[in-house]
Amino acid sequence: MRRVILGASLLLAACVAKDPAPAGYRDPARMISSSTAFDPARFQGDWQVVAAFGAGAACGVLGESWAADAAGFGIRGTACRAGGKHGFATRGRLSGPGRVVRDGPRGPEEQWILWVDGDYRVAAVGTPSGAFGHILARPGMARADLINAAREVMDFNGYDISRLVVLQ
Repeated sequence: MRRVILGASLLLAACVAKDPAPAGYRDPARMISSSTAFDPARFQGDWQVVAAFGAGAACGVLGESWAADAAGFGIRGTACRAGGKHGFATRGRLSGPGRVVRDGPRGPEEQWILWVDGDYRVAAVGTPSGAFGHILARPGMARADLINAAREVMDFNGYDISRLVVLQ
């Protein structure tokens, strides 16, 4: 009887689906942190997406313009979606230090500013789920050392930077 129960248990265990590999570009088991020194007033202005993961990299360098106001940010720019580059205009609401909830095509999404250099020339942005991540740079300010620092921050926060596409 014990062999029948053991055999049935092993058979049942073999039929149970294993958890699928995590979706996204970062290991969700790793810690992630946003920049506590994030200054919304210094972040506003024009940015270019100079590195991205997955389909976000398919359209090349994209632009974003952030305008700070009392409610957070007005954000305009271009995004890569099916069919190529598309313009967008959205809102970003501060939800914590270095955390901005942006309204997107799939609804609200909290994006974390993982790091920004001291002169606000380059920033690493991602999500705790790892479904999204990119590196922003001010136009003409995408220095290799700053891009490398942003990549290292993404790596530290659990991103698989071997899958990051540098667009410049």
